[in-house]
Amino acid sequence: MDEIIEEARQTRRIALVAHDNKKADLLEWARFNKDRLGEHKIYSTGTTGKLLEAALEMPIIKLQSGPLGGDQQIGAKIAEGEIDFLIFFWDPLDAHPHDPDVKALLRIAVVWNIPIACNRASADFMFSSPLLTNAYERLHPDYAGYRQRMDGNLQRGEPDAPDPGAGE
Repeated sequence: MDEIIEEARQTRRIALVAHDNKKADLLEWARFNKDRLGEHKIYSTGTTGKLLEAALEMPIIKLQSGPLGGDQQIGAKIAEGEIDFLIFFWDPLDAHPHDPDVKALLRIAVVWNIPIACNRASADFMFSSPLLTNAYERLHPDYAGYRQRMDGNLQRGEPDAPDPGAGE
């Protein structure tokens, strides 16, 4: 008799972030996906995290509010390999005083090859993917050459080298 072996479900570390004008959208999306979100470890920036924790009645790892450094904290966790997936409902029609932090967060997620969902449609597609809970080995970019160039430049007193992958 053939045995069916089910692959072990993977727990992911997911960051949920939303600008003020998108918080209601994220909360609605999170309520719809509450059961599946409960299978994962959820991180969030401060205000969004408080709203999510109340709406979902589940623990959320809350960092600082975005304007107070929460976006940068999420970015640091991505760089340290502590976040697997970023869901960031950002508002493209509203300027924010911490726009440089937002851009830096999106940039660092791309640098470290982290999937990013920026709206409900992309979140639905990615969150429903079997790759979310099945074994998946994300490719980790190799920045050894970049680090060597940076070390060489610093030893010679030259300015920083361009960003990884720039012009390639």
